[in-house]
Amino acid sequence: MVPVRDHEVQPLLGQIAAAVAAAIGRARPELAGADPVVRRSEHADFQSNAALALAKRARVKPAELAAELAAVLDPEVAPAELSGPGFLNITMPDRVVWGQVAARLAGARLGVGAPEEGRRTVVDYSAPNIAKEMHVGHLRTTIIGDSLARVLGFLGAEVIRQNHLGDWGTQFGMLIQYLDEHPDATWHHDELSGNTSAVSALDELYKAVRRTFDADPAFADRSRQRVVALQSGDPATSAWWKEIVAESEKAFRVFELNRRRCDSCYCA
Repeated sequence: MVPVRDHEVQPLLGQIAAAVAAAIGRARPELAGADPVVRRSEHADFQSNAALALAKRARVKPAELAAELAAVLDPEVAPAELSGPGFLNITMPDRVVWGQVAARLAGARLGVGAPEEGRRTVVDYSAPNIAKEMHVGHLRTTIIGDSLARVLGFLGAEVIRQNHLGDWGTQFGMLIQYLDEHPDATWHHDELSGNTSAVSALDELYKAVRRTFDADPAFADRSRQRVVALQSGDPATSAWWKEIVAESEKAFRVFELNRRRCDSCYCA
């Protein structure tokens, strides 16, 4: 069953392009189907450069072809004035503009169609690294990504929202090895007080771990071995990894909650 769609309203640019294309077919049937070359203009609402593009095929001067097109254009829809060597400047009548507004207001979707229907689009969000604080760059890309996802969804696309959490490098071999050797370290969300998040605690721990890594070659070797174990799927190391991911996700959820509160206040 074909879904019932809200009434789609053709944009003014599309209406003018269709009117100019029809005029080309009427004035010069041999040129029917040619690009009407309609663009926004600084000198009018729209401008058509079709006469310049088609004059050679029509074997006339651009200005002559532009005059032919202007003569057959419907003045109630696209009143045109000749300009320069063969431009057509088109200024929309107020009646047409207000008719467009009324047509859009008449539908729940404001006349917007579903041109993306049948397409699948993947939107990659901010992809924060675990055990690291999020910052304004993550906020910006999350908002942009979510905006794109909503727009594409409204236009009919099947949107897949992707937010990959990284990474697997030496940083985590160092951090996991340190936590394994220091079970008394405080970094879990439930162990912290005030506004300190698990990610903040892990970030501070990482700074201390880095100093140890640089100063203690034996610890550095054990950390590198942890990276190999992590990437090889070692159960104990993977369990540490999953625990760090879970604690990071708690902090990210707080970040997202604050973003949504900001959205509701129109701060974003």
